[in-house]
Amino acid sequence: MVMKASPPVPAADSGVTPALRVDTPALGRYLLGRWADVRTASRALAARPEMQGVLGLSKEDHRARVLDQLKYLVKNGQVSLAFPKEYGGLADHGGNLAAFEELVAGDASLQIKSGVQWGLFGAAIMHLGTTEHHKKWLADAMSLKLPGIYAMTETGHGSDVAAIATTAEYDPATHEFVINTPFRAAWKDYLGNAALHGQAAVVFAQLITGNVNYGVHAFFVPIRDKLGTFFPGVGGEDDGLKGGLNGIDNGRLHFDNVRVPRTNLLNRYGDVAEDGTYTSPIASPGRRFFTMLGTLVQGRVSLDGAATNAAKMALQIAVTYGNQRRQFADETGEEMVLLDYQRHQRRLIPRIATAYAQSFAHEVLLDKFDAVFSGANDTDESRQDLETLAAALKPLSTWNALDTIQEAREACGGQGFLAENRLVGLHADLDIYVTFEGDNNVLLQLVAKRLLTDVGDTIRGADSATLAKLAIEHAVDRTLSSSGLRRLGQTVIDLGSTARSVDRLRESDMQRALLTERVEHMVLAIGGELRQAKKDGRQAAAFNENQSGLIDAAIAHGELLQWEAFTSALAGIDDDSTRTVLTWVRDLFGFGLIEKHLAWYLISGRLSAQRAQAVTAYVDRLIARLRPFSQDLVDAFGYGPEHLRASIATGVEAERQEEARAYFADSSRRFAPKESVATKPSAKKPAAE
Repeated sequence: MVMKASPPVPAADSGVTPALRVDTPALGRYLLGRWADVRTASRALAARPEMQGVLGLSKEDHRARVLDQLKYLVKNGQVSLAFPKEYGGLADHGGNLAAFEELVAGDASLQIKSGVQWGLFGAAIMHLGTTEHHKKWLADAMSLKLPGIYAMTETGHGSDVAAIATTAEYDPATHEFVINTPFRAAWKDYLGNAALHGQAAVVFAQLITGNVNYGVHAFFVPIRDKLGTFFPGVGGEDDGLKGGLNGIDNGRLHFDNVRVPRTNLLNRYGDVAEDGTYTSPIASPGRRFFTMLGTLVQGRVSLDGAATNAAKMALQIAVTYGNQRRQFADETGEEMVLLDYQRHQRRLIPRIATAYAQSFAHEVLLDKFDAVFSGANDTDESRQDLETLAAALKPLSTWNALDTIQEAREACGGQGFLAENRLVGLHADLDIYVTFEGDNNVLLQLVAKRLLTDVGDTIRGADSATLAKLAIEHAVDRTLSSSGLRRLGQTVIDLGSTARSVDRLRESDMQRALLTERVEHMVLAIGGELRQAKKDGRQAAAFNENQSGLIDAAIAHGELLQWEAFTSALAGIDDDSTRTVLTWVRDLFGFGLIEKHLAWYLISGRLSAQRAQAVTAYVDRLIARLRPFSQDLVDAFGYGPEHLRASIATGVEAERQEEARAYFADSSRRFAPKESVATKPSAKKPAAE
């Protein structure tokens, strides 16, 4: 769609009641984003029966099926999108992730195993290696001639990559690195392709040369021959049955004096000469470490998109069923569809709003990712922004996917618990998304540290007048918060009317102010405590004491980013009626966040009790207004029956209900209504003799 300025949109309480409708096909195209053609092609691929999961497969059969599916991806050309043109690729980094994310509609195991092969193993060779490494291994990794493993995580160290214990010590006499896992907790663990299919691994280890540890680097290490036999010094185990994603052969690896040539060091950011001398284009060890890991941020970006897609599918299933399944008669004697019940609307419609917010936010993230990796905007600052944005959004979308799928499951009752209706399988597969590619709580700490750094930079770079202004504002803010005085909107008198109470809050600039102010207040308050703790020599303890608050601040920051992305996206919707409805959806998302954190807004004096009550009332009003558009909004997600593969989302429930209604209509004509029957007096028993 053409991006253009939006005309004014009637407010939900304006009294304007035009004949609204949603242009579902146009909205669906808009949601596909910049890489619409790539997404459409990937969805068509996921719709093929041979690319889909099959219920009831054993772990072994599921693994074999997914390996065959990867081979099909190679034949289809899907894997070439991100790789260099000199190797037959298209160098389309954003398009590659867009295509990858859509594979979750086929089978999440397929999506993740392909991510292991090309998004991790292949990408590590491409981004951490140099031209010679590309010539040796990249083509074989692309073609699946060389199935690979990304061996970073250890049993004893997951998110703390800098502390991994595997070593790679250089032997100048033989010009080789010697790889060792010195104790059990150092074994590489949870590795896709490790149990069966992987023949080589990119192994992350502490690089030691000349008795100096230069930190974590990546090494190309052959693991097995083509018959599946481990090479000498390499051992491993199968991780076995998991809670989900059982089409992936996760396993463990350990190394006992495994030697690889010096040139197997993926040396883009650090190299060792034949004599053992270490050199790097990045002098700072910390910056070098984060630069190496930053090249692999695409895992977090793609999980954000895949989790959002899974939530969309769950909502499409649940809303479709909720619009067809009938239960309990109203005053007319007609059974109501589930989605006409207020509580059912409360369960699903706000989650539709969240799915839209996350979808638009993901497009912003994908654009930033493509700009960095294509070279269009590849600076240190842009890479840091990309990493922070990915670390902020991936936790929110993966947590929300689990929440949405579970609520959708419950909203479908017993039907939702049947494996044939997809929801329990989606939940099982998506469960691990909150842990891999960075544990969500750890990622949010990274976001919080960046927010604290930005605050510190602002203060360090400020002149005395600015510092005085910040101090006064913060002091006033704390006084207002502790005294119970109200800051926001109190120039508008609360007159008891919901419409009047939310009139100012309904404006986008005020929603933005409320969401922004919460982030700023939380970060400034914690930042002040940490600055004082640093002076007192107890910075680590203070950071730990404020850890939960920091994570809350990072979540608030991520929610603000989603709201901002949604608001910006409204300008790209050409159809006035669709934009009106989507503006209500955006408002529901914004008001939902405010309602979620009402305790904070009340305690900190941001909202009066009157307006706090009005927020919940207005959320209910928005939900009711959006109820007629619920099916259109989820149909715009664009997943067909071949993607959802849930019988209750095919129209079969509507057929069952029509059959039942026809039966009861006929029965009412044939049978007289039940009448009260007078109880006859019972005969007296003869007296006992």
